[in-house]
Amino acid sequence: MHDRTSSEPRRRRWYSPFGRAKAAETTFYEPYGDAIPPRIEEPVAPLKKPRGKWWWVSRGLAAALFLFILLVAYLAITAPLSKSLQPIVPPQITLLTSDGQPFARNGAVVDEPVKIAALPDHVKQAFMAIEDRRFYSHWGVDPRGLARALFSNISGNGMTQGGSTITQQLAKTTFLTPERSLTRKAREMLIAFWLEAWLTKDEILERYLSNVYFGDNVYGLRAASLHYYYRQPENLKLEQAIMLAGLVQAPSRLAPTRNPELAAKRAAIVKAAMVSAGYLSQKEADSLGIARLDVRAKNALPTGTYFADWAMPQAREMTDFSYESLNLTTTLDAHMQEIARRAVARAPLGQAQVALVAMRPNGEVVAMIGGRDYAKSAFNRATQAKRQPGSTFKLFVWLAALRSGMSPDDMVDDSPITKGGYLPKNAGEKYRGSISLKEAFAKSSNVAAVRLFGQVGDKAVIREARNLGVKSRLAEDDPSLALGTSTMTLLELTAAYAGVAGNSWPVEPYAFKKEKQTWFEWLFDWPGRYNSKTHANMEVLLRSAVNDGTGRRAILTIPNYGKTGTSQNNRDALFVGYAGEGDDRLVVGVWIGNDDNSPLKGVSGGSLPALIWKDFMQQALQSRKPAGAAKPGKKPDPEGPVIPLDLPEAPEIPVDIGDTEVRINGDSGIRVGTDIGGVPIDVRIDQDAVAVESRPQENPPGQER
Repeated sequence: MHDRTSSEPRRRRWYSPFGRAKAAETTFYEPYGDAIPPRIEEPVAPLKKPRGKWWWVSRGLAAALFLFILLVAYLAITAPLSKSLQPIVPPQITLLTSDGQPFARNGAVVDEPVKIAALPDHVKQAFMAIEDRRFYSHWGVDPRGLARALFSNISGNGMTQGGSTITQQLAKTTFLTPERSLTRKAREMLIAFWLEAWLTKDEILERYLSNVYFGDNVYGLRAASLHYYYRQPENLKLEQAIMLAGLVQAPSRLAPTRNPELAAKRAAIVKAAMVSAGYLSQKEADSLGIARLDVRAKNALPTGTYFADWAMPQAREMTDFSYESLNLTTTLDAHMQEIARRAVARAPLGQAQVALVAMRPNGEVVAMIGGRDYAKSAFNRATQAKRQPGSTFKLFVWLAALRSGMSPDDMVDDSPITKGGYLPKNAGEKYRGSISLKEAFAKSSNVAAVRLFGQVGDKAVIREARNLGVKSRLAEDDPSLALGTSTMTLLELTAAYAGVAGNSWPVEPYAFKKEKQTWFEWLFDWPGRYNSKTHANMEVLLRSAVNDGTGRRAILTIPNYGKTGTSQNNRDALFVGYAGEGDDRLVVGVWIGNDDNSPLKGVSGGSLPALIWKDFMQQALQSRKPAGAAKPGKKPDPEGPVIPLDLPEAPEIPVDIGDTEVRINGDSGIRVGTDIGGVPIDVRIDQDAVAVESRPQENPPGQER
């Protein structure tokens, strides 16, 4: 055999990271003299061992554990333990009038939480026997209890069981909704594990007993013990504890005040459960009687009124969510509310609805009527109904004109509009040619309002409405906005007029007394004000609308300011204005309309709304003594007699405009209004002459005013 290998020395191959690879050996067979390449066999990959079921089980358990840890961490963030310390329902709040008389109550009866260490053993045992016998031995979910409940329900022995532990019930009432689904049940179990991990058993039981519902709008063991037996839970007798433990399953149906027989049957089941659990002997159970109730009913209060429904959300925001029942004094003036009820009750409304809001210029609401009868309809037409304000919206148009530099004596065209896409008409299609801004406002000229709107621009008008606190949507580039076609609430509109009355805006209506702003707060949040000239001119216009214009039926013997409003086709009729001086000044808005938005028959802003406004103002500004005020030295009792809230029956307001009335005005002298042959006549007597003129009739249906 010849050695034919190369004698060239081996050199390192730098392109190989591991140096030069070993050359394959070549075998030579001398008889043939040719080289036969070696057989290079590829390595065979070892066969993989199949994965057994335990491999999959171990990894599945690891994934489940990881997911469980993530869910617990999520609960720690989104469902804080402190929530289980809070009552599960809003606690009871009693609203008082400004002089301390109760007029509404809302919320559940709750009381201070209980402490397990202070409760007798038989109280804890009664609840555990019927609700969760193995409470101190499970981890939040009891497999035995679930199996027992499933068997009981399938066997149909007459006792339906849920299988939820006390921990699960706490999780459900505190963190979850009452829906019935497998998803909620799974979340309930998960939260139960979480509660057990962070709280002791006694803490869980305490929180459960302090929140569970016992019927009669009563939540928590302490409140239930006081309600049904007039004693603290620390002093409950065995038979009383048994009765209370039985109520938890179906509180509304089993309440002994409503169904004493059902409550007694349920108490017998609880006794049997205590015997079965070893807490009682059969002899002791047989010797127990039925617990006798000691319900000391308090004077009941309505759960709502129009004012209360509006004020209660504000009350909830003001208070901490605790177990304490509160008595809160509102701005509602009992005297003013009584006057408002009587003024509305006397009005011949037919089938129409009515709303009235009375407030101070700073927004303090002193009276509110949201409809004719709260018992029949709780819908508040003063705060919830958005209706067209009609010509009361012209306040913002004329304010924009005054702020642009115009004055009440400037002239505006009151002739028909014949060009353009919007062709409004005056009431009765009466036109006066060129008239002053003052007369146009007093007579509520529609064409003058649209022309002014076009002159000052929609942005200027909307700016004035926003300045005065109007938050409702206002149509842009729409000349009909000048006639009040955009909707808003009566409360919103009245607050805007209050901003003019106090020359401080915007005005935010409120139901509870506010602390006065400090100078530092005022420095960073000062109110808007009109300059003295603009404000004085606007009051000249508002006064002329009452004394010389469409609001004459609202005229008073003291300075008064206001504006009538009637929407298209007489669907809404309004009068909004103010009167009085200084602290006694009142701002009042009155609305009349139908809930179905159908037209009113013969009612405009200058008729019934103006008469109701006048009736209210005459009484409200004559006397400042609150109705039903407490006697000197005697503090009103929040649990005492209830101020009646239903509208009392009263004689109707006389609406015959033929009655003679005498008005004295510093600008116009003396005016006598009467009827001659059915025709309304005004007689003016001033320093220059005596003038007799016919008084305009009310708007025909379908016209704006």
